[in-house]
Amino acid sequence: MKLFLSHSQADREVARKLSSRLSAAGFNVWEGEEVGPGENWALAVGKALEEADAMIVLLSPRAMKSDALGHEIEYALASPRYKNRLIPVLLRPTRRIPWILRKLPLIRLYEDPEEGADRIVDGVRQLGKANN
Repeated sequence: MKLFLSHSQADREVARKLSSRLSAAGFNVWEGEEVGPGENWALAVGKALEEADAMIVLLSPRAMKSDALGHEIEYALASPRYKNRLIPVLLRPTRRIPWILRKLPLIRLYEDPEEGADRIVDGVRQLGKANN
């Protein structure tokens, strides 16, 4: 299963750790590190969004200020391919979470990072089972 890991640059270290955990669980994760210098960033993101089976979005106060992250969330919410396939993960409490994401089950990674990571992996596995 291909996953799009949406995050702000400020949360890159957490994204890398989560990406490693998901990769170890057998998932193909796109987190943006794959885009090389001089490559068209928007084109690479668009292609990754089109190819992904699900999106995990990392939310934090700094992430909520990112226009790019906002566009990725909007894309996922508008795309039929991401229906019931968007997993919001709260890294740090913030009041700026879009109202529609508050309607989804939030994984609060800051409360217990290990348990939160397990819940993310389990959630993605459940998506994979529902897809088959």
